[in-house]
Amino acid sequence: MKPLGMAGGPAQGQAPWMDREQALSTAYPFWGQLSPEEKEAILRGCVEMTYEKGVGVHRSDVDCKGALLLLSGTLRVYILSEEGREVTLFRIHTGESCVLSASCLLDTIAFDLLIDAAEDARALVVPTGVLHPIMERNPYVGLYMYKQATERFSDVMWTMQQILFMGVDRRVAIFLWDEMARQGKQILKITHDELARNIGSAREVVTKVMKYFAGEGIVRVKRGQVEILDREKLRALL
Repeated sequence: MKPLGMAGGPAQGQAPWMDREQALSTAYPFWGQLSPEEKEAILRGCVEMTYEKGVGVHRSDVDCKGALLLLSGTLRVYILSEEGREVTLFRIHTGESCVLSASCLLDTIAFDLLIDAAEDARALVVPTGVLHPIMERNPYVGLYMYKQATERFSDVMWTMQQILFMGVDRRVAIFLWDEMARQGKQILKITHDELARNIGSAREVVTKVMKYFAGEGIVRVKRGQVEILDREKLRALL
């Protein structure tokens, strides 16, 4: 089980306001509906943070960080059982936002979520202390928050569907295919342990699947790396 300590710090050389405003206005459709005072409050209050791979970014039973806008890297959102089993719910990629890290502002979120950096990452964080009064005054912000939460729960349902109704070999194939498409390359830097956490399975099971894939000529496995050798065979497993 991964350590659950939180870490991360302000980025060196904070992004200029113009750069921040461009990022925020692109990511948040409610930006044009904010008053000048509300925009200034968010720009003054948001903080750029950096997180090293594997570092805990957020856990809802400890704090209520605020809305995250990912500038680079990948974050992993997951839940943790009492026995220490992790189930990845979805991942957040560059340019995407996550409102579930501000779950204390959403009455319908009643379970503990954890967020880790799956890769080295940078994010703009709008703290809950800044976001809450704006959300209370401006209905566009509140509507966006609940809409985003609903869309993320669609991702959660897809994950649960895979875990409940798909074999591990197909789940591994789907993950590898999606990562190959996202990164645009056939050599993926990922360990069996990371792969297992991302699909909600045991590392030993994933290792057996990867050995089978390697035997079939679908992949080549090296330490901390998976190379896709036969895209068509991988596609046939989806």
